[in-house]
Amino acid sequence: MTSALNTIVLIHGLWMTPLAWEHWAARYEERGFTVLTPGYPGIEPGEAGVAALREDASAIAGVGVREVLDHLAAVIGTLDSSPIIMGHSFGGTFAQFLVGTGLGAAGVSIDGAAVKGVNAMPLSELRSVLPVLTNPANAPHRAVPLTAEQFHHAFTNTLDEDASRRAYDRYAVPTPARILFQGGLAALTPHAATTFDFADDDRAPLLFVYGGSDHILPPVVQRQNYEKNAKHSTAVTAHTVFDGRDHFTCGEPGWEAVADFALDWALSPRAGALDATPGETR
Repeated sequence: MTSALNTIVLIHGLWMTPLAWEHWAARYEERGFTVLTPGYPGIEPGEAGVAALREDASAIAGVGVREVLDHLAAVIGTLDSSPIIMGHSFGGTFAQFLVGTGLGAAGVSIDGAAVKGVNAMPLSELRSVLPVLTNPANAPHRAVPLTAEQFHHAFTNTLDEDASRRAYDRYAVPTPARILFQGGLAALTPHAATTFDFADDDRAPLLFVYGGSDHILPPVVQRQNYEKNAKHSTAVTAHTVFDGRDHFTCGEPGWEAVADFALDWALSPRAGALDATPGETR
């Protein structure tokens, strides 16, 4: 078994692979941590994984929320104690769920997607996801890509076109449409796959981090998630915003500040005791 006492699990989001964490993983490893960057079922690590999905994404076409959670839980189950779990975008949602099931010592959701009960849907988010959800060709059993232009709007809107294209060329892959439909239609779905227990007093500390200029998952989404958790649970819950950062906050210039803040918060004597300024901690 791998010891989790010094282990960080980083979970990527939709349209990404574990390669998206290459800089964070190296930074945390330099601080002496073991870093795990598991992919979703059918997603391999490294540049080869990106190339493979661009060539043929059929391996992930039918993957849904529960399949990913079961896969991640199995990875964490190889550890002999609870790790720090961080995730970006829908990976942040997965981190929230895993912490909620008792698998993490602390959790950090960065630009996380909404769980059921978080109903904020700003216009910028609608513009980002509607082309996928309303396209008849994008059935829930398919894997769907973003164009470079869609990626620029949804992920890298604070970057110029050249920088956005470089990020797109290195990281972007098709993503399972099933996860998008499960998340987007949760409010209309009894027993939705994204149902979360906001009133769990026993879960580990949970931090919501968000970029102030995020288009696809704007601050209001994270804020509502934080407020529901803080209102209904006595567990440590915190949030903070990094002004001017977009959805690509883990990769855009200045990512080091986000990475260091997230880890320092999780490592504080009682996660949450570290001031989450300019956000709040409960």
